[in-house]
Amino acid sequence: MTPFFTRERFGRPQVLAAVLLLAFMAQCVWLVRGRVQQGQAQPNELFRIERGLQYWQNRNFQPIQAAHDLEGSEARLTTISDRPYDADHSPLWYLIAAAPFMPWAPSLTPEIIGQLQWLAPLPYILLGVLLGASVWYVARRLYGNAGGYIALALYCFSPAVIGSSALWFAEPETGAGWGAFGAVFTAIAVAHTLYAPREVVLWNWRRIVLLGLSFALAVGSQFSLAILVPVALGLMLYVAPNRRAAATVIWITAVVICMLILLATYFFHPSALGEGIRHASFSTISWRAFLMPQPYLEVAANFQHASPALVFALPVALGSYVVWSRARYFGNTVPLLLAVLFLGLRVGAPHYPGLTFQFVAIPFLFVFVAGICADLLETKQRTLVLTCISGLLAASAVRNLWQVLQAGRG
Repeated sequence: MTPFFTRERFGRPQVLAAVLLLAFMAQCVWLVRGRVQQGQAQPNELFRIERGLQYWQNRNFQPIQAAHDLEGSEARLTTISDRPYDADHSPLWYLIAAAPFMPWAPSLTPEIIGQLQWLAPLPYILLGVLLGASVWYVARRLYGNAGGYIALALYCFSPAVIGSSALWFAEPETGAGWGAFGAVFTAIAVAHTLYAPREVVLWNWRRIVLLGLSFALAVGSQFSLAILVPVALGLMLYVAPNRRAAATVIWITAVVICMLILLATYFFHPSALGEGIRHASFSTISWRAFLMPQPYLEVAANFQHASPALVFALPVALGSYVVWSRARYFGNTVPLLLAVLFLGLRVGAPHYPGLTFQFVAIPFLFVFVAGICADLLETKQRTLVLTCISGLLAASAVRNLWQVLQAGRG
């Protein structure tokens, strides 16, 4: 039997990736410290926790009333606090938010939640780390060590990812991001293994379960991400054109696993799951938005918040992809197409659901940029390219660390 702790599994690349992820966690913890010093949870955060605790304790889906006043941008919550079913999220979204508070559930009040608010970001920091590890793993498998390092460096110093993980005046989107990213690349990985001369369905059971879990996490975090389910099937059929029947069987199995997980979040009440699906909003697109300039301007403005390095690296990567035939291969095209898909959905959904689409697009953009950079590093201009990439990543990291330090101090 092959030992688990081998140099191939825990070598220098893994150590460097772990260091970057520790830096990511440190930034999140610093922002959480700043949250704790403020001493007051946000109304939308309180609502998620209260509703999740009700699900955990009562296991029903009766309407609840928020235990706090909602004003301004949080007024949206008053409309969903009167309904047992959220049109955008399954109970999974609320169960994750409330999970760290379960030991204190019987005596929790908004004031106590405010005192324990350092617990609220913990599941999202964990999901952020898992998403970062997935970005590194996929980029490294596609483009080698250089691609993995570039993608992970972009990720670990992304203000949008750090803010969402630490709940720093941002909605928790890391669960949706990890689910969407995992659904796409797990589907591709499963399809690739169909070429192996083995009993595929049984041999791939771990990846099939992971694909079903990815579907459930993405759709459970936001119903409109159900678009990933047919997208994953299309990718599987494209990758394995000679094994389409097997790919379809695997996809159906993953969908069944997804539905079982979602049923579990409704505490195995089929009628509640049916009502939740009936009330769900799977399409949030407003076609008029595509004819208005404001959504496009918002998407462009949010790029700097997503990652300042993308403002410079993405135009170069897109230009290289267009003019350089060597860069136009499957490994670069898939993350680009997925990013374009989600950014297009963001334009068509300019309000809250669209923000999740934009967040989900970020890891795919990081992988795409990393792939183009890795290709450029293999040219005769390697020294120049390496200098530019290193300088850009270093400047972006220093800038982000400075902003996090200032924000965490209050």
